Amino acid sequence: MMSTSYSLPLSVTNVTATCTAVKSAAISDHHHSISIRYDHHDQSHCWNHHKNNKSKPKTMMTNSASIMMTSSASSAYPLFRNQLTKDSSRHHFYQEALKTARQKFTQEISFQSKDKDISLAKALLYVAAEDEAFMGYNREMDARSLMNERKYVSALPDAQDWNHLDQMPLAGKSISEWLTVLDTIAKEVEAELVYRDIGCHLVQVLEAVNVVLFELRGFKRSPVLVDSKYAYLHSVLSTGCGSAILLSIIYIEVCRRLGLNIVGSRVGEDFLIWPQTGYPEELFKVTAGHSLFAVVNGRCVEDPRSMASDLNGNSLLGLEIATKRDIIGIALANMIRLHWKRASRSNHGLMLTSPLRHVYNADENLKKMSNSNVPLLRPRDLRLAIMASERLLILQPHNWALRRDHGMMLYYNREYGKAVQELSICMAFAPEEEAEVLEPFVEKLHLLRRESSWKSLGHAGQLTVP
Repeated sequence: MMSTSYSLPLSVTNVTATCTAVKSAAISDHHHSISIRYDHHDQSHCWNHHKNNKSKPKTMMTNSASIMMTSSASSAYPLFRNQLTKDSSRHHFYQEALKTARQKFTQEISFQSKDKDISLAKALLYVAAEDEAFMGYNREMDARSLMNERKYVSALPDAQDWNHLDQMPLAGKSISEWLTVLDTIAKEVEAELVYRDIGCHLVQVLEAVNVVLFELRGFKRSPVLVDSKYAYLHSVLSTGCGSAILLSIIYIEVCRRLGLNIVGSRVGEDFLIWPQTGYPEELFKVTAGHSLFAVVNGRCVEDPRSMASDLNGNSLLGLEIATKRDIIGIALANMIRLHWKRASRSNHGLMLTSPLRHVYNADENLKKMSNSNVPLLRPRDLRLAIMASERLLILQPHNWALRRDHGMMLYYNREYGKAVQELSICMAFAPEEEAEVLEPFVEKLHLLRRESSWKSLGHAGQLTVP
């Protein structure tokens, strides 16, 4: 048993650049009457099939029915306008929430702040809030379009009034309520220690954390992420299933609330965490069939195929400890890969850099690289991947490979002007051989942008280079 011990805190201490501009769409006010379809199911208004009078209507709409229809139309119109007003308010809220969430994320990970003062949970909840605002914005736009198109006017359910971002629900809870969930888990660990009537030795505390997280609450790692909800912190807290990096973040956040500092490092494909201690060799002492290092990190440590299985006390000291910004970056990189995979599902094998590696002669390049040849991707998933990439660029502005991938996503999204800008910046940071690959593509992209601008002005045909 390790001798390292610490005292549990008496209370848990509770713990906002670049904005994504979203174009606002104005709601047009309708000054014409709403047409309501008349129902012919009443027998008095059905077609009469007498032998001597075929296909004659038995009766037409009565005056009273006509008056009722006029009254219904006039009463439905204010309801419709009221619903549009509510939708407009929510539509505006989502726009503001997009900006606020990005601002708060940027403030949380600001390089002006000390790394130890960054809250992993807050930063990732702001990420989730921004993406939820984006999806909510699009749901409102779709609903408003349907209401404008359909003859039947059916009011949508009233949404909860949200005055600011912190009130916006994520899977039924606000950001502050999800932070409280982490506080509650920490208190459950304290209760587990009291129930066992044991001291506060490091091993015992970590065992109690494991019991609460993996036995009582049933958290488990998803081997293959196919559902994007498992890439968001609040979804993992809600469902108990998620990526290894998010489970590690939950572990770190719970232990921080208990006064225990957990550090981590990427080892191969795994992200490993362990308690910070002056005696790392003690982490690998086997007790009850498992080392403390294995207790914290799970099966990957004991899998001979994993690089983690080769670690010991000495090699652990040689690992580069990830900062909190690094950990957030790993979560965002996973999010980019997941959303890109979902966006390109119908284009099997398509890679971000695929267009860069094709080798054509100059004439074929001009002919093949056109707007119509850009693969069609799922727009929502592609936009979510771009948003995750924007956040990661705030953390890693000089990462040329990341900026290249970001530029390529903008290309796939047909934002050619922005793609040219990002790829041009990338060329300034990229190694010479990579810049040589990018240069001809950027030149062709310039022409493609000019051609798109030319067509948008109503001109037919393609631009030709004299």
